Amino acid sequence: MSMPFYVSPEQLMKDRADFARKGIARGRSVAVVQYADGVLFVSENPSAALHKVSEIYDRIAFAAVGRYNEFENLRIAGVRLADMRGYAYDRRDVTGRGLANAYAQTLGTIFSSGGEKPYEVEIFVAEIGDAAEDDQIYRLTYDGQVADEQQYAVIGGAADVVSGHLSENYREGMSLTEALALAVAALSRQANDGGDAEERVIPFKDIEVAVLDRTRTQPRKFSRIGPNRVEALLGTRQPAETAAPQHPAEEHPPGTAASDADPDDPKDPTDQESGDAPRLPDAAEPPDDDLPPVAPPPPSG
Repeated sequence: MSMPFYVSPEQLMKDRADFARKGIARGRSVAVVQYADGVLFVSENPSAALHKVSEIYDRIAFAAVGRYNEFENLRIAGVRLADMRGYAYDRRDVTGRGLANAYAQTLGTIFSSGGEKPYEVEIFVAEIGDAAEDDQIYRLTYDGQVADEQQYAVIGGAADVVSGHLSENYREGMSLTEALALAVAALSRQANDGGDAEERVIPFKDIEVAVLDRTRTQPRKFSRIGPNRVEALLGTRQPAETAAPQHPAEEHPPGTAASDADPDDPKDPTDQESGDAPRLPDAAEPPDDDLPPVAPPPPSG
């Protein structure tokens, strides 16, 4: 009978770690930034249905990168654990630290077990307090390690580039608009073949944004920010070398009114413009191309 090849525990753990890191590196980054009124989550996510950032409990949020089916299983398990603990004891007994410890045990057990592959995920568990100094952000890696982050943190493939931009420009007490602009600018930077960072423009519809806002009067502090509000907060974003000329003060982009920045309502019967469609012609003054041809005058004599 043939004997199986021997692999040292050190080499086995190294191979499993390399496997997990390669899977995580293919995912788009998620940035978490503390601002004056809470904690902000920003990610590039083209999908409108498969979220990277979700609510776990009243004051706790969850964000992840990697394989969707794996971190979705973790999210569901966290929601169930929080609900059971809050129901059996008290809602105040559900804490971010408790959920982070439970996730760490699960990820560590899966990573060290030889019976299945390690999870290709990295996750954030964040909880807001009554003041900014009470906010908690936990970062958990594929092998169950837990790190207590402060001010900002990044997970995903371009974490080094994004973290570098945040470290250079972050300051305490930023407003939501300032924090969102900083996070999107950081996520817009990517490393080229030479290792240098270059900037790109992420479409508004591909930016997933959520916040834990301590100023909300509801017990649930989690809130999503849709593409329309993201666009209103950020305004026009163009790289410096390809910046397009702005509209003059007396003009306005197609699909907006001169005194209102919101798109026109298509159900409004008085609406004259919609998106990039040209203005409808006035019925009393049809275009020249639509006029019927004029017959030539009859010959004289």
